[in-house]
Amino acid sequence: MKKNNPAREIAAGGIIAAIYVVLTVVSAMFGLASGVIQVRISEALCVLPLFTVSAVPGLAIGCFIANLVSGGVFLDAVFGSLATLIGALITYFIGKAVKGKSLRYVLAPLPNVAANTIIIPWVLRLVYGESGAIWYFALTVGIGEIIGSYVLGLPLMALLEKHKKQIFK
Repeated sequence: MKKNNPAREIAAGGIIAAIYVVLTVVSAMFGLASGVIQVRISEALCVLPLFTVSAVPGLAIGCFIANLVSGGVFLDAVFGSLATLIGALITYFIGKAVKGKSLRYVLAPLPNVAANTIIIPWVLRLVYGESGAIWYFALTVGIGEIIGSYVLGLPLMALLEKHKKQIFK
């Protein structure tokens, strides 16, 4: 994406947020957007900060809105979007620091998986009052994040890598 074009960056962030919301709503239709077991299709988008800084606020805002419209409570929206923001920021810096394609594929989804695996189990316990062990919530959320971020995100990343000159002009 061209640098120093704030209107374009804001628009790109808005589009990313909207796509995140739509994909989360689709996940919610299958009962997979929230709860102890969750696999969000939208988590595939968490590789986008490798390609554009606009994805960082886009993903965080999209997650916030998605959590609210898919039935989450306000604190879930706050802490869920915070986890997404942390993951997106680290992914963005990975994109700046790591140039090897193979290493980028291993590392790019990892911050999102880690941030959500650490934060969301506590949201489930403290915000929703889910009974169960934190380690179990971390396991189930982590598996869902691996599916969303790696299994769905890596093919998206490969497609974007292949066409990034056309997409991120």
